Amino acid sequence: MTQMTMAPIIKTTCPYCGVGCGLEVGRTAGGAIAIAGDKEHPANYGRLCSKGAALGETLGLKGRLLHPEIAGGRASWSEALDLVARRFSEAIRDHGPDAVAFYVSGQLLTEDYYVANKLMKGFIGSGNIDTNSRLCMSSAVAGHKRAFGSDTVPCNYEDLEQADLITLVGSNAAWCHPVLFQRIRAAKERRPGMRVVVVDPRRTATCDIADLHLPLRPGTDIALFNGLFSWLVRQGLADVAFIEGHTRFFAEALAAADRGDDPVEATAAACELERDAVERFFAGFGATEMAVTAFSQGVNQWSFGTDKVNAIINCHLATGRIGKPGAGPFSLTGQPNAMGGREVGGLANQLAAHRDFTPEAVEAVGRFWQAGRMAGCPGLKAVDLFEAVAEGRIKALWVMATNPAVSLPDADRVREALRRCEFVVVSDCVRHTDTTACAHVLLPATTWGEKEGTVTNSERRISRQRAFLDPPVEARPDWWIITEVARRMGHEEAFPYSGPHGIFVEHAALSGLDNGGGRAFDIGPLAGLSQSEYEGLAPVQWPLTYPGTNGRFPSPSGRRWPVGPDEGEMVRFQGQKPWPRGWTISPRAGTARMFADGRFFHADGRARFIPVGQTEPGIDAAFPLVLNTGRIRDQWHTMTRTGKTARLTAHIPEPFVQIHPEDAERQEVTEGALARISTRFGSMLARVRISPDQRSGSLFVPMHWSEVFSKQGRAGALVNPVRDPLSGQPQFKGTPAYIHPYRPLWHAFILSRRELALPETAYQVRVPCKGYTRYELAGDSPFEGGAQAREWLDRDGDWIEYEDSAKSVYRGARLVEAKLESCLFVSPLHDLPQRDWLGALFGEDGLPSEARASLMSGCPAAGRTSDGPVLCACFNVGYQTIRDAIQTGGLNSLEAIGTALKAGTNCGSCIPEIKTLLKGDPG
Repeated sequence: MTQMTMAPIIKTTCPYCGVGCGLEVGRTAGGAIAIAGDKEHPANYGRLCSKGAALGETLGLKGRLLHPEIAGGRASWSEALDLVARRFSEAIRDHGPDAVAFYVSGQLLTEDYYVANKLMKGFIGSGNIDTNSRLCMSSAVAGHKRAFGSDTVPCNYEDLEQADLITLVGSNAAWCHPVLFQRIRAAKERRPGMRVVVVDPRRTATCDIADLHLPLRPGTDIALFNGLFSWLVRQGLADVAFIEGHTRFFAEALAAADRGDDPVEATAAACELERDAVERFFAGFGATEMAVTAFSQGVNQWSFGTDKVNAIINCHLATGRIGKPGAGPFSLTGQPNAMGGREVGGLANQLAAHRDFTPEAVEAVGRFWQAGRMAGCPGLKAVDLFEAVAEGRIKALWVMATNPAVSLPDADRVREALRRCEFVVVSDCVRHTDTTACAHVLLPATTWGEKEGTVTNSERRISRQRAFLDPPVEARPDWWIITEVARRMGHEEAFPYSGPHGIFVEHAALSGLDNGGGRAFDIGPLAGLSQSEYEGLAPVQWPLTYPGTNGRFPSPSGRRWPVGPDEGEMVRFQGQKPWPRGWTISPRAGTARMFADGRFFHADGRARFIPVGQTEPGIDAAFPLVLNTGRIRDQWHTMTRTGKTARLTAHIPEPFVQIHPEDAERQEVTEGALARISTRFGSMLARVRISPDQRSGSLFVPMHWSEVFSKQGRAGALVNPVRDPLSGQPQFKGTPAYIHPYRPLWHAFILSRRELALPETAYQVRVPCKGYTRYELAGDSPFEGGAQAREWLDRDGDWIEYEDSAKSVYRGARLVEAKLESCLFVSPLHDLPQRDWLGALFGEDGLPSEARASLMSGCPAAGRTSDGPVLCACFNVGYQTIRDAIQTGGLNSLEAIGTALKAGTNCGSCIPEIKTLLKGDPG
């Protein structure tokens, strides 16, 4: 990787998943930005995934929103902010505070989140602020609160390395949390006796390290864990002392979970698993004290996701496997600051500092803020919020750092709601998204590398995100934008902020307000940080230990805290006792593992078993397959960042649908062809991937493509908006669906040195590549040969062409000054030439005659080979290169391939696929 040679080195954090990896950013000798993993950060200890390793390639200003806009025209900041404040104020005056809403994002920093929540809940007077984190972790929040009395993740990442058994449920960690997966893999290599179980309907890359894979029927996780609970009790493996001393409602939960005299057989039947596999899982869990159950979106993203979470937690409470090294239920968060958003009240059903909408909490937070108009009840959760927009009940909506027109379920309806809303504001760093296309006002926000603040990862670890670039042109931090609007709405005194430090210490002070141990989230000691201490804050896990005390939770009203080095220098908040400056907060001040003392956050200090019964996924005879949506290895959310770098688009360049061979034969879809996937809510077109790794009866499509990258490729348009009644989380993992072949008149692709403004076609995907852009196309109207090619690519330049009208085949290339400018291949079939060797021609100074001949033949010239699609994104190594090295080069191990080609030696995300090739599978 690129070597950093110039100081200073800036320590910051990655903007992608909830692992929260630390980064070091510096400059090369040539002045280019270089990014490496921070070897001292406890989340990753220097490791990075393919996305993190490619961050330096996403920093360009192409595609950025750089100026405020009103109605599509450039405006001044003053004009845009005045308009936003006026329109929100008018909507509140005419229709009440619940006529406005904010929809925010886990991409915001904690300080941004805090100011947005304070404005909406404390001064507008509505609970209508919700976040895209509702879509990924709100069922875990609800499950934690039911069981523990607080939204508290018990475990830390070290537990994953210390456990003797890790059960990964609904988590393709190899692709979605790759650095954690690397840590688990390394731990397993150090301790071969460590066992890993993967519970997932699909066989994913994560199964590469699995000792047991349970491909259960989609949605039957409750049956699996209720069966485990029942079996543990029947086998006498329950921890009676822990249950009696630290929990309530055991008997009620056991009655709901009871699977009869043979829990193994009943569970196997309900989940459609082999009895032997279920028996092995139950026996392994029962025999292993140090057991972690890590779960993610496959558990959360169901209309009964909260019950799934509690079914898992019940098993850990029954065995007392919580609060101990290497043991506990562990929610793996999706976004970099979803946890921080929960801390500040970014969810519509929460107040700041992990408080609920109780009268006491409303009064306390309102007093602290000196709120002019404090919200007294929860607001609308994400899907409900956009339904209110569609019905005209929300008159003014502000979307921050997210793309709901793509990411929400029933996305076509969401997009239409945005178009019909009276006033839509979008603050973002990207100019063109499906959501910005619906906005009346666009506000240019800073992005990663330009922002200062904090984030909290999946293990409750707060880390600083630091700027190493100046904000470009007119981009401004989100906290500044919100603050300026708040001031224009008449709340200047309550929003005095001049930087993120002042916001953070206020947030920290609020967490400690009246917190005598009744709330887990307490970072009160950080309220005393000076500006320089905030800038140098080391990663730390909440809750924090107070200096000069033995306990974790002294009462703020009960004592005066010891003053640090700056004796007597204090900072005061509204209605608050002064907090001392000068404390030095080290990582040791945090709390690595929760509930070690067996005390929880319900009023009686006991955890709750939650009775949960199996809920069956909906069945629809007209749509007999189950659609599952999710992430892929090298992309993130709706590709607004990862879609900028060719390194990350090369692995999987198009939307695809994975289908089992039996279903593919039944539905008459073929490998590599296009198919239409339909539900009662919408449809999409995708490239077919046939694999026995996909469970029969199910389909998988990735969530990432937006209309900016793919016409007809938006998975969100298909998803049922049904949601969990407790958490409000939508069911992205189980929508009844149907698939059938899409047979266009022609298939085509274009490679072009410049981006093209192509007319609408039935299928169209844009793929950024190194030095050129690739377009995958298909159409239902006849292709008009060279005339249409010139209309698309330009009439100027030198053209070379081949056309066989009888076979409906066309190949054309446009040259400018003897260099390849663009080329177009058209066929009635989908098996067009490989794109990678053609793309390499754009790096040539000129095209000799043999290269021109190869263009027209569709085959590489002598001496040229096709590398195939990229497998290793870190070192740009193709599938075919690795296949050839195995088949003809004699490389027969991961180590040999790594030595010869470097593939698999950096982030490790491609190792499962390399292993597949080593086994001789087609991949």
